[in-house]
Amino acid sequence: MEESNQHINTGDYIVGLDIGTTKISVMIGRKNQYGKLEILGTGRAVSNGVSRGIVANIDKTVDSIKEAITEAKKKSGIEIDEVFVGIAGQHIKSLQHRGELVRDNIEIEIEKADIDKLKSNMFKLITIPGEEVIHVIPQEYTVDGEDGIQDPKGMAGVKLEANFHVITAQVGAVRNIIRCVEKAGLTPKELVLEPFASAVATLDEDELREGVALVDIGGGTTDVAIFLDNIIRHTAVIPFGGNVITKDIKTGLSILEKQAELLKIKFGSAMYTEDQENVMVSIPGLRGREPKEIAVKNLSEIIGARYKEIIDLVYHQIKVSGYENKLMTGIVITGGGAQIRNLKQLVAFVTGKETRIGYPNEHLGSESKDTVVSPMYATGVGLVLKGFEHAEYTNAPKKVAVPVIKEAVDVEQSIEPTLMDRISGWFTEENID
Repeated sequence: MEESNQHINTGDYIVGLDIGTTKISVMIGRKNQYGKLEILGTGRAVSNGVSRGIVANIDKTVDSIKEAITEAKKKSGIEIDEVFVGIAGQHIKSLQHRGELVRDNIEIEIEKADIDKLKSNMFKLITIPGEEVIHVIPQEYTVDGEDGIQDPKGMAGVKLEANFHVITAQVGAVRNIIRCVEKAGLTPKELVLEPFASAVATLDEDELREGVALVDIGGGTTDVAIFLDNIIRHTAVIPFGGNVITKDIKTGLSILEKQAELLKIKFGSAMYTEDQENVMVSIPGLRGREPKEIAVKNLSEIIGARYKEIIDLVYHQIKVSGYENKLMTGIVITGGGAQIRNLKQLVAFVTGKETRIGYPNEHLGSESKDTVVSPMYATGVGLVLKGFEHAEYTNAPKKVAVPVIKEAVDVEQSIEPTLMDRISGWFTEENID
């Protein structure tokens, strides 16, 4: 083990930290000689302090992060310090905005500085108090009325315009995530929007180019991200996920929540099928009470009703985005909530679009495909991949096991005065390319 650790510590691995409503997971990965991702270690803990993507209890969240980190360290033998953190939740919002810039000298070709200035103006948009623009994604440019331009650098023109996809977040929610990570003894290297991470882990180049809707069903929320021509065109957060389905089962069948969760996992189905007819499940009674008989048909009806509601809301977002008829490759479902039986068929039935389950194996090496086979790990794998993209874009070293004390002091001194500067920097353009 010592020899392998010495080889690993040469500095080519990334750690992703997914802080979800149901689970907190840690994933350590490195690239092999073929450019594929190898998973060196994983850690997982129950998320007790997060509600719909927002930290509700700092101490509980910190404890869960520490538990997941400890497990990942034990499995991999690697000391973890810097992490790429996923950010999501119902506080994330998006809007479309158009910006323009009038240039002084037509003789000078359009430069990167002009594009950066046009983009930076979007960060000055007036938002709701307590919210900040955290990322600006250019869609397409227009030069002197000529539209449909992907990259205007080097062109001549006076008036430069662009359509932007603008993403905002609650400052307090972002700060709380940062504090939890730091209190767990870690340094947040960068924040990554979770739909971006899930997309890079599950979607292939054809889907990103020809049009696809990614639906990430988590414990507390469902994220929707629409891609076309390798650009993210629309994002939305639906405040329902797997947890609300568990609560529906608990209420509808009058059983305990932990029993409802087990029923959902073992016998749950998004659509009723004939083979469920007359199938019963017996649940042990508590403290001498009689066992309870549950009809699988009733279970499927409860689950299917809530999933249909979620899918209807997803389909509404697809319609309002304006890209409903441009999704040539249909819909990809991922996340922990995508594991329910017959969900693919229900989505295809409601939307009329081709549907598949998104597994995080698009960029995994053959040895790691058996390690993280579930859609619930899509975000974690994506965070590691985004970490490598960030390191390659900035030419930064990929090593994450740096001295904890020095880094913690540096972050503590700089976090408060320049918080939004750091956040804006984290959401760099390479995160969505």
